[in-house]
Amino acid sequence: MRTTGETTGTGGTGPGAGQSGLQGVPVAPANAPRPLWKVFLFFLAPMLLSNILQSLSGTLNNVYVGQMLGVGALAAVSSFFPVMFFFIAFIIGLGAGASVLIGQAWGARDAAKAKAVAGTTLTVGVLMGLVIAVFGGAFTTPMLAALGTPPDVLADSTRYARIMLIAMPGVFLFLLATAMLRGVGDTVTPLFTLLISTLIGLVVTPALIRGWGGLPQLGVASGAWASVLSFIVATTWLGFRLRQQKSPLAPDAEFMRNLRIQPHLLKAVLRIGVPTGVQMIVVALAEVVLLSMVNGFGSNATAAYGAVNQVVAYVQFPAISIAITASILGAQAIGAGRANRLGAIAKTALLMNLVLTGGLVLLGYLFSRALMGFFITSAPVIEIAQTLLHIMLWSLVVFGMASALSGIMRASGSVLVPTLISIFCILGVEVPVAWAMSHRIGLDGVWVAYPVTFGAMLLLQTAYYQLVWRKKSIHRLV
Repeated sequence: MRTTGETTGTGGTGPGAGQSGLQGVPVAPANAPRPLWKVFLFFLAPMLLSNILQSLSGTLNNVYVGQMLGVGALAAVSSFFPVMFFFIAFIIGLGAGASVLIGQAWGARDAAKAKAVAGTTLTVGVLMGLVIAVFGGAFTTPMLAALGTPPDVLADSTRYARIMLIAMPGVFLFLLATAMLRGVGDTVTPLFTLLISTLIGLVVTPALIRGWGGLPQLGVASGAWASVLSFIVATTWLGFRLRQQKSPLAPDAEFMRNLRIQPHLLKAVLRIGVPTGVQMIVVALAEVVLLSMVNGFGSNATAAYGAVNQVVAYVQFPAISIAITASILGAQAIGAGRANRLGAIAKTALLMNLVLTGGLVLLGYLFSRALMGFFITSAPVIEIAQTLLHIMLWSLVVFGMASALSGIMRASGSVLVPTLISIFCILGVEVPVAWAMSHRIGLDGVWVAYPVTFGAMLLLQTAYYQLVWRKKSIHRLV
């Protein structure tokens, strides 16, 4: 893997970074340039911890459910995973588009534009959440049944899913707020926010399962109610914290005036967000198809699928966080008129992915059986899950490299072709390979599709990055 051998005075964070009292990326003095890998780490470390914490509450729910309620309950929760991913896909894309535009505005020291982008994005996100709450909550059971959810867990899965769907407006607000703060260089406040959310879930979930302190015993729904409570408390704390910091994204009177849809800003956000969101939706649809294939092998296979997904999510976090860091630092560099730093940012992202994601992959192989044992108590199901993990875990390093290149191109607003490449690999490679291999070698064949897909994705993204994108002129989007 190539190293950059380059340094940068601000690491692409722009001249405005660090001037608002935010706990963002430290900016080195002009006479003491900071190596780019150190700038990456200062930005990346809190965000990586945040992403881990963001999933930890869900993981803890699954651990509690699997250990305290059994494999059937874990299968019920696992059946909702692709549905949840599908409904938040648009918000992930919206947050990605907003964070790029906010990053460019922050790099150009344009706080007013950053507020305007954030206000437009939050308004659209909450409206989208309300639509999902109404229609998703009303049609939960038919939706899960259409996915082929095993009949013996359909009722429990419905109870869990309906609560989460109705809570979507608040979930979207929470996700967008933490994503957009990264655009202004603040990765520490989202970390504290997610820490609060995780701690609440850690206590409330088992309390509702066992009925501690006179609380009702809610069974599988305990994790969903704990998640809702944690989002409410953490988001409330976040609002007070941002006002105390005098953050440009604090919910003060000036910010509230921007809580409206400004068409020209929405168009710019959607230019990046829609392709990203569509890609996430395609990923979710592919996961739905793959889950349907897995469900065909019975509830033990579904439970193994859920356990493997939990471990894979944690190994993916460095790759995803590195791609986001590359995108934000790249956007801030563009806003500050330092587009020449984009190549160095991309190279640093690739190197960090090899070290961080690769290190976690190695640990995953060394402790695979113990990891599966956290979620599953049945020895035969542990064997199934461990085999599936071994088949695809290594390919997450390849996934991280493709994501890093896509992230740096997103910083400039170039998202259409990288997104089409990803969609082609998912629909044209992953789903057909999973179908064909599952008919040839059974359940293991579904997981063979992941390495094949990630390899194709890296090859095509690299070709576009080297042959086309690097020759384009780069400029600020708004």
